[in-house]
Amino acid sequence: MGFIRSVLAWLSVPVLCILALPFFIVRPFNPDNNRLLAIALARTGRAILGMERPVEGVENMPQDRPVVAICNHQYNDDLFVVGDLVAPRTVTVGKSSLVWVPFFGWAFWLGGNVILNRARSRKAVAVMQATSEAITRENKSLWVFVEGTRSKGRGLQKFKKGAFYAAVTAGAPIVMVCAAEYRNKTFGWQGRREAVPMRILPPIETIGLTTEDVPALIARCHKAMAEGIAELSRA
Repeated sequence: MGFIRSVLAWLSVPVLCILALPFFIVRPFNPDNNRLLAIALARTGRAILGMERPVEGVENMPQDRPVVAICNHQYNDDLFVVGDLVAPRTVTVGKSSLVWVPFFGWAFWLGGNVILNRARSRKAVAVMQATSEAITRENKSLWVFVEGTRSKGRGLQKFKKGAFYAAVTAGAPIVMVCAAEYRNKTFGWQGRREAVPMRILPPIETIGLTTEDVPALIARCHKAMAEGIAELSRA
């Protein structure tokens, strides 16, 4: 039953993207396209999976100013876990290969998201720094799965630098979103998915910081998130 739930949850993704595409075409690259679609995808997916997702610290996600939100990345199912936590006018970062995924990739592109070629790390950092201008000029927020790859529940991985350069350059606060470690376990004959507790940590301000402060900022955020994830996973 758990497998059937998973298949149905992922089948809902292209269906919802197809329904959303006409609206995205009418208002292309509007950052609120992302938030509305993410809410629909996350809540539909969790309902199908039978997944509970308790959240602590929702008040720590600012709704009235641009932020750079960073989150740990475990599985593709993170889409259902965190999708409805994004702030208004949020764009996110994805691999260039995402654009070629039918329906979802097209919606991702029309949402005005940041497309990175991670094989070219120097260019990726430059793109992220350029994105900071959009954060300031267009009042956008940025969501980044900061490890750059899926950990599959094996703990917090090394952080990529781009999000931190973007935050420092824009003077935007960094909001850390922590999801407990999970492994897509199911329970009972109904195959309901295990709950995934989450915690949003208080923002870290970056005004007054320079690019020279980025390594220390990365270390501070990594430590705070690792501790938060460990606490959630023990609960």
